Amino acid sequence: MQPLVMKLNGQDVTLQIDPSTMLVDVLRDELHLTGTKVGCNEGECGACTVLVDGLAVDSCLFPALKADHREVNTIEGLTSDDELHPLQQTFIEVGAVQCGFCTPGMIMAAKALLDENPSPDEDEIKRAISGTLCRCTGYTKIVAAVRAAAGKGGK
Repeated sequence: MQPLVMKLNGQDVTLQIDPSTMLVDVLRDELHLTGTKVGCNEGECGACTVLVDGLAVDSCLFPALKADHREVNTIEGLTSDDELHPLQQTFIEVGAVQCGFCTPGMIMAAKALLDENPSPDEDEIKRAISGTLCRCTGYTKIVAAVRAAAGKGGK
């Protein structure tokens, strides 16, 4: 076992983990943050996307020890004082959520984009979310939700 120290959704966290553990497993199994989904477990679907130091990563392929002394943000960390983040709110308003399985990864990928570029064009949005597969929506409403959140300052 090895120590893992990270800032998770703004809180300091210290754990002892097996060196081969992936970040998604620490988040879900050790810390019970189940908003991050496990889809393919091969980095193909993007359902497990989280932010590490502001960059969107597939947490199913990200060794947890690489998060040592870094900042990790999950979908659970977006709400503030029981208020939805503008991205979460616009996904609901625009109807970009159907089954919801891809939604946390999609929102986290969009957040990384909006943090870097608060006014992305449609092609930039499509590129940013291209690593997250959605089998329900056809992406049109997801792109619209990200554009709407950008218009509201949805960083």
